[in-house]
Amino acid sequence: MPHLSTDDGVKLYYEETGTGTPVVFVHEFAGDYRSWEPQVRYFSRRYRCITFNARGWQPSEVPENVARYSQARACDDIRCVLDHFKIDRAHIVGLSMGGLATLHFGLTYPTRARSLLVAGAGYGSERGEREKFRTEAVTIAARLEKEGMAAFAEAYAYGPTRVQFENKDPRGFAEFKRQLAEHSAKGAACTQLGVQRERPSVFDLEEGLRKLTVPMLVVTGDEDWPCLLPGVFIKRTCPSAALLVVPNSGHTINIEEPGFFNAALADFLAQVDAGRWPLRDPRAVSDSITGITR
Repeated sequence: MPHLSTDDGVKLYYEETGTGTPVVFVHEFAGDYRSWEPQVRYFSRRYRCITFNARGWQPSEVPENVARYSQARACDDIRCVLDHFKIDRAHIVGLSMGGLATLHFGLTYPTRARSLLVAGAGYGSERGEREKFRTEAVTIAARLEKEGMAAFAEAYAYGPTRVQFENKDPRGFAEFKRQLAEHSAKGAACTQLGVQRERPSVFDLEEGLRKLTVPMLVVTGDEDWPCLLPGVFIKRTCPSAALLVVPNSGHTINIEEPGFFNAALADFLAQVDAGRWPLRDPRAVSDSITGITR
């Protein structure tokens, strides 16, 4: 099985499919490299698609020390993937936990990113939700350690932003839940404590976002409640960001609405590769509602 080594010696499992301009897919907490199958099958016809499992997700290595997990480490692990393949720049596509890692990658290594697709990102970012989110991360980690992954998956899969997937595609949802139950409880618990609980709010990234000019598409389902306001904030703050809201959709939009997601991503990549992705016209930002003040 193919693995690469990170800067701190953790082995990450990866898969590579297709040839062409590289696209790296970064999975969410409840997913893994298999979650990107609808995208890999479609985009590998024209692109070099690379998927990998984050640390803590077998068959990647599962460090048992929480200190080996952090938002900065998740960001750097994407860089390690590029370094392993000797790729100077790639399109980076991430969902949720992977979406935030993608966003931080763009802020930290802007010259290594051709573009950033940041989907379903921002859980726990709102000021009134910060402590609740941090507390729930501790609760989740404790349940994982006590009950194991299979029992945890039976509850976590039916969260308020995931039931939309079950309603639309019961068969796809059953596959998602089955794969979730196969994950490492230790890796998931360490990720909750080291990454999820400790990561900064999207609203704390304002200074970096204002300076970021890497083409960015922010995507969120309109029923992915914790990500709506953070998505709008990124759009309003970053001059290279566009916002796409997927109607009647929850959190796992790449597998809940794969056709919609693939079409949007294909158009985004085409515009970026053609050099046609715009920066916001400064005239679109004003303290006035209409532009007429007197």
